[in-house]
Amino acid sequence: MATDPRSPAAGLQGSRCSGCSVAVYPADDACPRCGGPARPAALQGTGTLWTWTVQRYAPKSPPYRAPAGGFVPFALGYVELAEGVRVAAVLDVDDFEALRIGMPLTVTAGAGVPRARPTTPDEEGS
Repeated sequence: MATDPRSPAAGLQGSRCSGCSVAVYPADDACPRCGGPARPAALQGTGTLWTWTVQRYAPKSPPYRAPAGGFVPFALGYVELAEGVRVAAVLDVDDFEALRIGMPLTVTAGAGVPRARPTTPDEEGS
């Protein structure tokens, strides 16, 4: 694959087992369930919030490097995709109080950890 599987241009790239059809993210050559061969698969990137937490203090350094403006708390959660895969992602929300298990989210790949944002009503209908 010419595009880095974790780049936004590639979409959310996982893999699916040729034998038992289990999907995983990130992509792997072997199935974690049966050990059979897995092939690259584009994942929908839509799902629901399975669980979350709020990181309210800066991680240990190194490897963490605080940004120029200092540490800002952020939410981190698992999003269960339509394919059944649970993906860890930074949750891009303005209000932590708005987070609810089962809320619809859209996950995108990027440098480092994937990011998830609330799915808009227009996206839910399409």
